[in-house]
Amino acid sequence: MPDRGGGPTGPRIRVGRPSRRVRTLLMTLGVLAALGMAFVMFAGFWTDWLWYRSVNYSSVFTTTLWTKIGLFFVFGLLMAAAVGFNIWLAHRLRPPLSAMSMEQQSLDRYRMGIAPYKKWLLLGITSLVGLIAGASAAGQWRTWLMWVNGVPFGQKDPQFGLDVSFYAFDLPWYRFLLGFGFAAAVLSVIAAALTHYLYGGLRVTSPGARATAAATGHLSVLLGVFVALKAVAYWLDRYGLAVKSSDFKATGNWTGLRYVDANAYLPAKTILFCIAVICALLFFATIWRRTWQLPVIGFGLMVLSAILIGGLYPAIVQKFQVQPNEQAKEAPYVEKNLEATRRAYGIDGTDVQEYAGTGTTSDKNKLREDAENTASIRLLDPNIVSPTFQQLQQMRNYYAFPANLDVDRYSGKDGAEQDTVIGLRELNLAGIPKNNWINDHFRYTHGFGVVAAKGTEATSGGRPVFTESDLPSKGDLGDYQQRIYYGEKTTQYSIVGGPQAEIDYSDDNGEKTTRYKGDSGVNLSNPINRAAYAAAFSEPQILYSGAIGEGSRILYNRTPKERVEAVAPWLTIDGDAYPAVIDGKIQWIVDAYTTTNGYPYASRTTLGDTTADSLTADNSQRAVVAQQNQVNYIRNSVKATVDAYTGEVKLYQWDTQDPVLKTWMKAFPDTVEPKTEISKALEAHLRYPQDLFKVQRELLTRYHVKDADTFLSGSEVWQVPDDPTNTSGSAVPPYYLSMKMPGQQEQAFSLTTTFTPNGRDNLSGFMAVNAEAGTKDYGKIRILKVPTSEAIDGPKQVQSQFNSQQDIAETISLLKRGDSEVEYGNLLTVPLDGGLLYVEPVYVRGGGLKYPLLRKVLVTYGGNTAFEDTLDAALNKVFETEGSTTPEPPTEDGGGGTDEPPTSGDPTVQQALQDAQKAFDEGQKALKDGDWEAYGRAQQDLEDALKRAEEAQSKADAAGGTGGSASNDKGDQTDKGDKNADDGSGSG
Repeated sequence: MPDRGGGPTGPRIRVGRPSRRVRTLLMTLGVLAALGMAFVMFAGFWTDWLWYRSVNYSSVFTTTLWTKIGLFFVFGLLMAAAVGFNIWLAHRLRPPLSAMSMEQQSLDRYRMGIAPYKKWLLLGITSLVGLIAGASAAGQWRTWLMWVNGVPFGQKDPQFGLDVSFYAFDLPWYRFLLGFGFAAAVLSVIAAALTHYLYGGLRVTSPGARATAAATGHLSVLLGVFVALKAVAYWLDRYGLAVKSSDFKATGNWTGLRYVDANAYLPAKTILFCIAVICALLFFATIWRRTWQLPVIGFGLMVLSAILIGGLYPAIVQKFQVQPNEQAKEAPYVEKNLEATRRAYGIDGTDVQEYAGTGTTSDKNKLREDAENTASIRLLDPNIVSPTFQQLQQMRNYYAFPANLDVDRYSGKDGAEQDTVIGLRELNLAGIPKNNWINDHFRYTHGFGVVAAKGTEATSGGRPVFTESDLPSKGDLGDYQQRIYYGEKTTQYSIVGGPQAEIDYSDDNGEKTTRYKGDSGVNLSNPINRAAYAAAFSEPQILYSGAIGEGSRILYNRTPKERVEAVAPWLTIDGDAYPAVIDGKIQWIVDAYTTTNGYPYASRTTLGDTTADSLTADNSQRAVVAQQNQVNYIRNSVKATVDAYTGEVKLYQWDTQDPVLKTWMKAFPDTVEPKTEISKALEAHLRYPQDLFKVQRELLTRYHVKDADTFLSGSEVWQVPDDPTNTSGSAVPPYYLSMKMPGQQEQAFSLTTTFTPNGRDNLSGFMAVNAEAGTKDYGKIRILKVPTSEAIDGPKQVQSQFNSQQDIAETISLLKRGDSEVEYGNLLTVPLDGGLLYVEPVYVRGGGLKYPLLRKVLVTYGGNTAFEDTLDAALNKVFETEGSTTPEPPTEDGGGGTDEPPTSGDPTVQQALQDAQKAFDEGQKALKDGDWEAYGRAQQDLEDALKRAEEAQSKADAAGGTGGSASNDKGDQTDKGDKNADDGSGSG
């Protein structure tokens, strides 16, 4: 039947048409604009494909792409079909005649206006809703892949007895389908109602019935579908209670069922499900009854039931059943939450031991010996000494070190493993002599070499004892590929391997050049590739520059975390990637996590907040890269490596039992290599990740207790203390340290932290995890819990004691003379004989030296505090002993700072040592005056004098001399140690 229309038509107004030339020009411009937009879109797609192919992870790109395309078209077409069908059906069910009323006469104008364009209008509306729905569905590619590839956890929730995989993999997908169904139903109702109204099926002001029988039946069915979906939502809400987050005043953040959920909300959801099903059937019955009366009554009853049963009844249960005896009512559910949370975060195996907090041994000599053997106390703080590395080992302005260095383990020349502070000499574009496109992207392309220093030693001048240094780097690490094309500071693209030579490094013979010989990056020989990158990077010079030719390759996505995140977009990336020299290559090691927020009864945590500390506050690059910020399950399931030269990314399965990783490995086969492929050389440098440790320690502030009553009382709630050495007010970072906990037979590389009671500063516990991969106790968490009845000093109180002691305060004030600054290093805590040994290095930055040097060491134990030049001296003072028999660290004073110079039978040696003593005295005077320039000269004179003494003594020994006195032997020994240290400091 043709559309009704009519009415007078107004006079036609003739509008002059533009000339053919103008029309041609406009059409040409339109076509060019469309082609330009299409090419830009193609360039983004093509460059992504080329990059994934260059790193041999093209399957990640194709799997993700086809999943998104499939979801887009399936759900886009479903939404378009649902809305389009209901518009078509409403149009088909329009009445043949409409009442002659003002309302209908007004609508006639619209009907006439759209009559010639009905098909196009229908196509436009359905296309629009289809595009929006398809784009929304494409964003659910992770949810789809987890649902279709999900593997069982082998663990059941305590309420419904379903496998955890139902909540982690299935329920999110069902909720998406439900949300999509609701959207389709609502849009269909709106579209059908508007169409019925436009064509007279629904009337607002016209006389007679408000709706035709056909419109009533059509809309009732749609409303019945909506109510049926609501019934499904009520049923799924029952399971959703197991992963629902709520605020519980006894514990704060809570996930899972509580008493009111199990005894009020759960039965209420079941009753509401039944009511919704009945209500939906009443709506469907209007197809035959042609009346709204029963469905409207049913819908009203459903809403009223939702208010009374779903809202009021649980409130009554909470008020009159739970609150009068909350602890007894909630205890069974708290126990479920305790068990699930501890298991979900991997803290269920935590060993909590009672610890005295005060020493029990009176034998000071034994304590001194135990202090030597219990821990390799790290004096070099990797978060402070980066400027020192920069000053002594930068070599060229276009090199730089990260703001925070890393701690690793390497074997020294004697074969013994030692904690080592390590950093890479990365490219620093800000230091390039002249910034231009060629320099920034062709000539200066890479950093060069590793710089490493002993973590437990420093020279008496406060410099690091370098074990790998100079340019090119040399030392204990042997031969390896030193060029660093991929690093934490390398954020710009570079074009390498073509006609333009690259600056390699500079030495006494001038600049040396090189050309990249790796197969990393994307080949730019193809003009299509060049055009695509010119568009993608908005850099037209890529298209026509003569510096690009045969063999040119473009390198980008060059930071380790960025590369791992790109090839594994389903992983959460740890904030701290660290370098290691392995089998002749520099490899970045990146820890990665699998997470979910669907573990029943496990409390949620926010990764961005939980992993924040004083280091992330000062350096945003240390922040975790979270795919899912709110999680309640986390595993360090993947260890990844990125080659600093080739950029090659490898993912290794680390947690072989993790069902989330197994799910993703099914979704992306052949992307993760089995754990057996990890070499022994690589395993030696793997460690327990910091962000996982920070998440676990935050949970353990509450979940270190296993008793529900204690948990509910809140009497054992702890907190992570603020960093006492930092003014940011952020949490203290965890520290890597080789140490042994009570009960351990030997030192293990560990990650440690402290706890304080909630709202107080005294110590409540000490936590350490075995961070040494390959050992049987790797990942074992131990907590030493000190008695609540005794006030054991916490980190903040220890720092306050340091600052308040008069002699220490006077020395600090002396060190701050002039424009000098005092910086406190990491406050390390070591359990020792029932007590706690605190050690803190103190650095001074001032005068002409704008970088920190280790000047003092603060040590406290059992109420005794020492503030000395060396760790040995401080330990000796604290324990009132003469010290251990172990060799002293390298010094720069040759005589250990004694008042008289060492003696020798050789007059040349005597003169050299007298000069050394004079230089030492002048250095001490300069230090007291805060004259750092004079201090530096004195240290150089001291080094020269000691070198002369060593050479003279060697000649005397070769000639059959006595070798000097014991003191001279000591001076010679310490001089050699200092020589080794300073030889590694290069131009510094």
